Amino acid sequence: MFKFFTQKKWKLWSWLGSFVILSSLWVQVKIDVEINEWFGVFYDMIQKALAKPNAITIEEYWTNLASFITLAGIYIALYVVISFFTAHFLFRWRTAMVEWYHSVYDRARKIEGASQRVQEDTIKFTRIMESLGTSFIESVMVLIQFTPILLGLSVGIPIFFFGDWQYGLITGALLWTLGGTAFLIGLGWILRLVGVEYDLQKKEAAYRKILVVAEDDNNVRPKTINELFDDVRSIHFLSYIRYLYFNVGRMAYLQANVLSAYVFLAPAIVAGVVTLGVMQQIIRAFGRVEGSMQYLLKAWPTIIELASVYKRLREFENVINSTKSTDVKI
Repeated sequence: MFKFFTQKKWKLWSWLGSFVILSSLWVQVKIDVEINEWFGVFYDMIQKALAKPNAITIEEYWTNLASFITLAGIYIALYVVISFFTAHFLFRWRTAMVEWYHSVYDRARKIEGASQRVQEDTIKFTRIMESLGTSFIESVMVLIQFTPILLGLSVGIPIFFFGDWQYGLITGALLWTLGGTAFLIGLGWILRLVGVEYDLQKKEAAYRKILVVAEDDNNVRPKTINELFDDVRSIHFLSYIRYLYFNVGRMAYLQANVLSAYVFLAPAIVAGVVTLGVMQQIIRAFGRVEGSMQYLLKAWPTIIELASVYKRLREFENVINSTKSTDVKI
């Protein structure tokens, strides 16, 4: 699965490509910091304008909007270019995987579900790895950039439960995030979501295999196909009910999450010790820090899918490496 990073043929694409993608993430985070500062200036200007007629000029207003458009334009241009580059990066990674599978396909073809492993799971694996990897690195970069900003903005501001403690907002975000993450990980473990996803893919592979055989073999009994589809139906219905329970907990937490910053800032807002601009900066910085800390929580469904795909590909490669000509099944 990771030959892309070890084979000489792909080292330029894998290592230089990774550097380009990570560098672009850092630039995007820096732009996000600039946008956060813009929010503070802009909303303070709005508060000033609404408090007294003609307190600002129309030129000042348009100038502030133009500065945001400039930042947003740079961000969009960078995002579009890197998305295009990343698509090529992922296809090279997939190519490195399938080239090896092709070279051993005389053995791999004897394994049940081989076509699905080579064609479908390689796509899923590279896409999910890129998505989770970049989001994880971006979360770390956001923490590095926004934590000092949040600390600076919270100095001298009363925080719910923590009072005037400088680290109250950071600690509050950390406690809220860890509690929610632990809750959802525990719920996912109790519901055995990784196992259900793995079983679902195995049942689907077996069903598709018999359909492929039936295309060329008139002797395949319809009952066999129906039996396999019954297995597919059963595992899908089981996954639906498991994810129903999981999504109840997940969505309840995420909806409560919308109010978390306002809860911690309640004493400061009621006392009127922050301006509208500062409040917007704090809420946005708090949301970015909190969102980065919630990486596992937000990515949990994707992590479950990656764990299932990784498990299938690992078993597939292990069987390929352990057999030469015998008929095997996984």
